[in-house]
Amino acid sequence: MSIAILPVTLTAAGAAALINLWLAIRAGASRSAIGGGLGDGGNARVLARTRAHANFAEYTPFVLILIAVIELAEGTSLWLAIVSGAYFVARLAHPFGMDGTFKQGRFVSTIVSLLVLLGLGGYALSLPYRLAKPAPVAVEAPPSRG
Repeated sequence: MSIAILPVTLTAAGAAALINLWLAIRAGASRSAIGGGLGDGGNARVLARTRAHANFAEYTPFVLILIAVIELAEGTSLWLAIVSGAYFVARLAHPFGMDGTFKQGRFVSTIVSLLVLLGLGGYALSLPYRLAKPAPVAVEAPPSRG
């Protein structure tokens, strides 16, 4: 049995896990700082950090699935690695934008995330049609002469 190694997908999934952990720790620490409990307690910082974490969790599974199915269908490629890297760099900018540390972080991250999702989704939709082999066509042999 052959095992498929998907280096772009594995790298992206590892990056996603670490970023998600970091976002969860940030959200939890800010919630603990105001006494814990559920919700944001009306605290803008807690709200921003929990939304940054939730936003990551809302987009990233779709991006990971698309990266994986594209890599399975076509194999590993540099462009897929670059798109994946751009997505995760943008996703790192988002929480800083939500905190106000990097004012344009939220805007940049949103635009890049939506473009990556659109691009990968459209590309994935085109794959079955671009990779499908046409059905063989029966061709009659011309009559022989003589």
